[in-house]
Amino acid sequence: MDRIRIVLAEDHVLVREGTRRILEQQPDFSVVGEAGDGQAALDLIERLQPDVAVLDIRMPRLNGIDIVRNAKSLAPDTRSLVLTAYDDDEYVLALMEMGVSGYLLKTARASELVDAIRTVYGGEPVLHSSIAAKVARLWVRRQQGRVGQGSEQLTPRELEVLEHAAQGARNKGIADSLGISVRTVEGHFNSILSKLGVGSRIEAVLYAVSHHWVALAEATRQRGSDS
Repeated sequence: MDRIRIVLAEDHVLVREGTRRILEQQPDFSVVGEAGDGQAALDLIERLQPDVAVLDIRMPRLNGIDIVRNAKSLAPDTRSLVLTAYDDDEYVLALMEMGVSGYLLKTARASELVDAIRTVYGGEPVLHSSIAAKVARLWVRRQQGRVGQGSEQLTPRELEVLEHAAQGARNKGIADSLGISVRTVEGHFNSILSKLGVGSRIEAVLYAVSHHWVALAEATRQRGSDS
Protein backbone atom coordinates (compact mmCIF):
# COMPACT_ATOMS: atom_id res chain seq x y z
CA MET A 1 0.00 0.00 0.00
CA ASP A 2 1.33 3.42 -0.97
CA ARG A 3 1.68 5.67 2.03
CA ILE A 4 0.78 9.35 2.16
CA ARG A 5 4.10 11.14 2.59
CA ILE A 6 3.81 14.01 5.06
CA VAL A 7 6.02 16.92 6.12
CA LEU A 8 5.06 18.39 9.49
CA ALA A 9 5.95 22.00 10.36
CA GLU A 10 5.30 23.24 13.90
CA ASP A 11 7.60 25.35 16.08
CA HIS A 12 6.29 24.05 19.44
CA VAL A 13 8.18 20.83 20.05
CA LEU A 14 5.60 19.16 22.27
CA VAL A 15 2.80 19.88 19.80
CA ARG A 16 4.92 18.66 16.90
CA GLU A 17 5.90 15.46 18.67
CA GLY A 18 2.31 14.78 19.71
CA THR A 19 1.01 15.38 16.19
CA ARG A 20 3.69 13.15 14.71
CA ARG A 21 2.74 10.32 17.05
CA ILE A 22 -0.91 10.64 16.02
CA LEU A 23 0.00 10.52 12.35
CA GLU A 24 2.45 7.65 12.67
CA GLN A 25 -0.30 5.47 14.14
CA GLN A 26 -1.98 5.45 10.74
CA PRO A 27 -0.84 2.57 8.51
CA ASP A 28 -1.19 4.69 5.35
CA PHE A 29 0.80 7.69 6.67
CA SER A 30 4.53 8.27 6.61
CA VAL A 31 6.00 11.39 8.25
CA VAL A 32 9.04 11.90 6.04
CA GLY A 33 10.20 15.15 7.60
CA GLU A 34 9.48 17.66 10.34
CA ALA A 35 10.60 21.21 10.92
CA GLY A 36 10.51 23.76 13.72
CA ASP A 37 10.68 26.88 11.57
CA GLY A 38 9.23 28.01 8.27
CA GLN A 39 12.40 28.14 6.21
CA ALA A 40 13.39 24.63 7.26
CA ALA A 41 9.87 23.48 6.36
CA LEU A 42 10.08 25.00 2.89
CA ASP A 43 13.50 23.43 2.34
CA LEU A 44 12.09 20.02 3.30
CA ILE A 45 9.09 20.45 1.03
CA GLU A 46 11.33 21.35 -1.90
CA ARG A 47 13.72 18.45 -1.25
CA LEU A 48 11.25 15.72 -0.31
CA GLN A 49 8.25 16.69 -2.48
CA PRO A 50 5.75 15.25 0.04
CA ASP A 51 2.13 14.51 -0.75
CA VAL A 52 0.86 16.71 2.09
CA ALA A 53 2.49 19.47 4.15
CA VAL A 54 0.86 20.08 7.55
CA LEU A 55 1.76 23.65 8.52
CA ASP A 56 1.25 26.10 11.34
CA ILE A 57 0.87 29.77 10.37
CA ARG A 58 3.07 31.59 12.85
CA MET A 59 6.57 30.15 12.83
CA PRO A 60 10.08 31.63 13.03
CA ARG A 61 11.95 32.74 9.90
CA LEU A 62 9.07 32.14 7.47
CA ASN A 63 5.35 32.03 8.19
CA GLY A 64 2.84 29.55 6.85
CA ILE A 65 1.48 31.94 4.25
CA ASP A 66 4.94 32.38 2.72
CA ILE A 67 5.48 28.62 2.78
CA VAL A 68 2.26 27.98 0.85
CA ARG A 69 3.06 30.75 -1.62
CA ASN A 70 6.57 29.46 -2.36
CA ALA A 71 5.65 25.77 -2.30
CA LYS A 72 3.32 26.32 -5.25
CA SER A 73 6.33 26.60 -7.55
CA LEU A 74 8.86 24.52 -5.62
CA ALA A 75 6.57 21.52 -5.03
CA PRO A 76 3.47 21.91 -7.22
CA ASP A 77 2.11 18.46 -6.37
CA THR A 78 2.29 18.98 -2.59
CA ARG A 79 -1.03 19.83 -0.96
CA SER A 80 -0.90 22.24 2.00
CA LEU A 81 -3.01 21.68 5.12
CA VAL A 82 -2.87 24.49 7.67
CA LEU A 83 -3.22 23.39 11.31
CA THR A 84 -3.21 26.44 13.53
CA ALA A 85 -4.70 28.22 16.52
CA TYR A 86 -5.27 31.37 14.48
CA ASP A 87 -8.37 32.24 12.47
CA ASP A 88 -7.62 35.92 11.79
CA ASP A 89 -9.44 37.25 8.73
CA GLU A 90 -6.26 38.26 6.92
CA TYR A 91 -4.73 34.80 7.36
CA VAL A 92 -7.85 33.01 6.22
CA LEU A 93 -8.37 35.10 3.09
CA ALA A 94 -4.71 35.09 2.10
CA LEU A 95 -4.49 31.31 2.35
CA MET A 96 -7.79 30.74 0.53
CA GLU A 97 -6.64 32.95 -2.33
CA MET A 98 -3.41 30.98 -2.58
CA GLY A 99 -5.36 27.77 -2.95
CA VAL A 100 -4.50 26.11 0.35
CA SER A 101 -5.99 22.62 0.40
CA GLY A 102 -7.23 22.69 3.98
CA TYR A 103 -7.52 24.86 7.06
CA LEU A 104 -8.02 23.26 10.48
CA LEU A 105 -7.92 24.79 13.94
CA LYS A 106 -5.98 23.07 16.71
CA THR A 107 -9.26 22.53 18.52
CA ALA A 108 -9.95 19.78 15.97
CA ARG A 109 -9.94 16.18 17.16
CA ALA A 110 -7.15 13.82 16.15
CA SER A 111 -9.59 11.88 13.97
CA GLU A 112 -10.49 15.11 12.12
CA LEU A 113 -6.84 15.77 11.33
CA VAL A 114 -6.36 12.22 10.06
CA ASP A 115 -9.48 12.46 7.89
CA ALA A 116 -8.43 15.89 6.63
CA ILE A 117 -5.05 14.63 5.46
CA ARG A 118 -6.66 11.77 3.55
CA THR A 119 -9.21 14.15 2.06
CA VAL A 120 -6.74 16.76 0.78
CA TYR A 121 -4.49 13.97 -0.49
CA GLY A 122 -7.50 12.81 -2.53
CA GLY A 123 -7.77 16.25 -4.10
CA GLU A 124 -10.68 17.66 -2.12
CA PRO A 125 -10.59 20.68 0.22
CA VAL A 126 -11.17 20.71 3.96
CA LEU A 127 -12.26 23.61 6.13
CA HIS A 128 -12.88 23.64 9.86
CA SER A 129 -16.54 24.50 10.48
CA SER A 130 -15.85 27.93 12.00
CA ILE A 131 -13.42 28.73 9.19
CA ALA A 132 -16.02 27.78 6.56
CA ALA A 133 -18.52 30.17 8.13
CA LYS A 134 -15.90 32.93 8.37
CA VAL A 135 -14.80 32.49 4.76
CA ALA A 136 -18.42 32.65 3.61
CA ARG A 137 -18.95 35.96 5.45
CA LEU A 138 -15.70 37.43 4.17
CA TRP A 139 -16.47 36.30 0.63
CA VAL A 140 -19.94 37.87 0.70
CA ARG A 141 -18.43 41.12 1.99
CA ARG A 142 -15.79 41.09 -0.74
CA GLN A 143 -18.37 40.35 -3.45
CA GLN A 144 -20.64 43.23 -2.43
CA GLY A 145 -20.78 45.81 -5.19
CA ARG A 146 -19.37 43.43 -7.77
CA VAL A 147 -21.43 42.54 -10.78
CA GLY A 148 -21.67 38.78 -11.00
CA GLN A 149 -23.06 36.55 -13.70
CA GLY A 150 -26.40 34.92 -13.05
CA SER A 151 -27.01 31.34 -12.06
CA GLU A 152 -28.58 30.73 -15.46
CA GLN A 153 -25.10 30.20 -16.84
CA LEU A 154 -24.98 26.93 -14.86
CA THR A 155 -27.03 23.89 -15.74
CA PRO A 156 -29.56 22.56 -13.22
CA ARG A 157 -27.25 19.59 -12.60
CA GLU A 158 -24.28 21.89 -11.91
CA LEU A 159 -26.37 23.82 -9.40
CA GLU A 160 -27.30 20.52 -7.74
CA VAL A 161 -23.62 19.61 -7.49
CA LEU A 162 -22.83 22.99 -5.92
CA GLU A 163 -25.72 22.63 -3.47
CA HIS A 164 -24.42 19.27 -2.27
CA ALA A 165 -20.87 20.65 -2.03
CA ALA A 166 -22.14 23.57 0.06
CA GLN A 167 -23.57 21.03 2.51
CA GLY A 168 -20.11 19.52 2.93
CA ALA A 169 -20.46 16.50 0.64
CA ARG A 170 -17.38 15.04 -1.00
CA ASN A 171 -17.33 13.91 -4.62
CA LYS A 172 -18.30 10.32 -3.82
CA GLY A 173 -21.21 11.46 -1.67
CA ILE A 174 -22.40 13.81 -4.41
CA ALA A 175 -22.13 11.04 -6.98
CA ASP A 176 -24.11 8.62 -4.81
CA SER A 177 -26.83 11.18 -4.07
CA LEU A 178 -27.28 12.16 -7.71
CA GLY A 179 -26.85 8.68 -9.17
CA ILE A 180 -23.86 9.63 -11.31
CA SER A 181 -20.19 8.66 -11.36
CA VAL A 182 -17.41 10.41 -9.45
CA ARG A 183 -15.78 11.21 -12.80
CA THR A 184 -18.98 12.96 -13.89
CA VAL A 185 -18.99 15.00 -10.67
CA GLU A 186 -15.40 16.02 -11.37
CA GLY A 187 -16.42 17.02 -14.89
CA HIS A 188 -19.24 19.17 -13.53
CA PHE A 189 -16.80 20.93 -11.19
CA ASN A 190 -14.41 21.62 -14.06
CA SER A 191 -17.27 23.17 -16.01
CA ILE A 192 -18.43 25.19 -12.98
CA LEU A 193 -14.95 26.60 -12.35
CA SER A 194 -14.63 27.60 -15.99
CA LYS A 195 -18.04 29.27 -16.15
CA LEU A 196 -17.62 31.18 -12.88
CA GLY A 197 -14.00 32.13 -13.55
CA VAL A 198 -12.78 30.82 -10.20
CA GLY A 199 -9.83 28.61 -9.40
CA SER A 200 -11.06 26.18 -6.78
CA ARG A 201 -14.06 24.25 -5.51
CA ILE A 202 -14.12 26.36 -2.36
CA GLU A 203 -14.28 29.57 -4.41
CA ALA A 204 -17.09 28.11 -6.55
CA VAL A 205 -19.16 27.23 -3.48
CA LEU A 206 -18.57 30.62 -1.87
CA TYR A 207 -19.39 32.40 -5.14
CA ALA A 208 -22.69 30.53 -5.24
CA VAL A 209 -23.36 31.32 -1.57
CA SER A 210 -22.61 35.02 -2.04
CA HIS A 211 -25.09 35.15 -4.93
CA HIS A 212 -27.72 33.26 -2.91
CA TRP A 213 -27.85 30.30 -5.31
CA VAL A 214 -27.14 27.83 -2.51
CA ALA A 215 -26.89 27.93 1.28
CA LEU A 216 -23.74 27.01 3.19
CA ALA A 217 -24.39 24.39 5.85
CA GLU A 218 -23.86 25.77 9.35
CA ALA A 219 -21.34 23.05 10.20
CA THR A 220 -19.80 22.64 6.75
CA ARG A 221 -16.13 21.71 6.63
CA GLN A 222 -16.04 21.11 2.87
CA ARG A 223 -15.90 17.41 3.57
CA GLY A 224 -18.66 14.92 4.00
CA SER A 225 -19.14 12.12 6.44
CA ASP A 226 -19.09 9.58 3.63
CA SER A 227 -15.95 7.61 2.95
